Amino acid sequence: MSDTPAGPPVPSESDTPVGPPVPFDPELAAFLELLPPEAVGGGFTREDIPRRRAGLGLAEGMNTSDEELRAAGFDVTHRAAAGPAGAPDVPLLIVRPGGLEGPLPVVYLIHGGGMVLGDYRQGLGRFAEEWGRGLGCAIVSVDYRLAPEHPHPAPVEDCYAGLVWTAEHGRGLGLNTDRIVLSGGSAGGGLAAAVALLCRDREGPRLIGQMLICPMLDDRNDTPSARQMKGLGIWDQAANQVGWTALLGDRAGGPDVSPYAAPARATDLSGLPPAFIDVGSAETFRDEDVAYASRIWQAGGVAELHVWPGGFHGFSAMAPAVLSQEAAQAPTRWLRRLLAL
Repeated sequence: MSDTPAGPPVPSESDTPVGPPVPFDPELAAFLELLPPEAVGGGFTREDIPRRRAGLGLAEGMNTSDEELRAAGFDVTHRAAAGPAGAPDVPLLIVRPGGLEGPLPVVYLIHGGGMVLGDYRQGLGRFAEEWGRGLGCAIVSVDYRLAPEHPHPAPVEDCYAGLVWTAEHGRGLGLNTDRIVLSGGSAGGGLAAAVALLCRDREGPRLIGQMLICPMLDDRNDTPSARQMKGLGIWDQAANQVGWTALLGDRAGGPDVSPYAAPARATDLSGLPPAFIDVGSAETFRDEDVAYASRIWQAGGVAELHVWPGGFHGFSAMAPAVLSQEAAQAPTRWLRRLLAL
């Protein structure tokens, strides 16, 4: 199927009036006050990308090495999927809980980072514990190319190519390729939603679910929540514009954007696997994520939606708070129920 919009663009919401910013949960507000000014609101610029890449994971303790995973009792395998035509191979990192027999269900993990940051080790230790050891899943994490060096469609096509390889070759690695769940947070959530659309439209790998954690879905960047929360939280409207412009260039926000780049552009959300979608009430992506869940329901699909009161973008992985604990547990509970079907 051609990489073109699935219909006319949805009208802009830029004229919708908004009230004052939604207040942050008190514990999360206290956490934000401890952060340096450049980490909050619109402090992220395109010029910051190299510095952020160098520090991401190292400073935050988000990345886990092969040695650490193996010491924790996981089997670790590296593979390379054939990339899109004319592109390099796509690295995959496969983590299985040691000692489990039989083919395991697969969580195909797409990392976040605003389309411009991160790699396939991001958050992997946590997910290996929660979904690997806790639920008996294998984790296949994909290392897609990043914008702006590699604009659309490179990131989503890399993710799709890695998924196709997993579906075609995973049984030889003890993976149950009939039980694949997409998962991604932020930009990774947007890419996961786009890959689900590609699987449907190209009659690609069969998926049993899509887990979209505060997903980045709409390049128009003009929802009421995007304007209401400008300058606040971790990833605001200005930072979001950096990510979308890196991915799409001058096309960002215009009429000719593919739903495989920005899934909110899709006019048909029927025929998709069951979705888990969550978002904070005090973040840029609130309204586009709520709208996406609503449109899945309107198309006759299945979606579970959580809107966490007072949550900023990515709070559940960053801030030690009661709300963070509840939000971090919700995807695992959904995944457990899904795998029991």
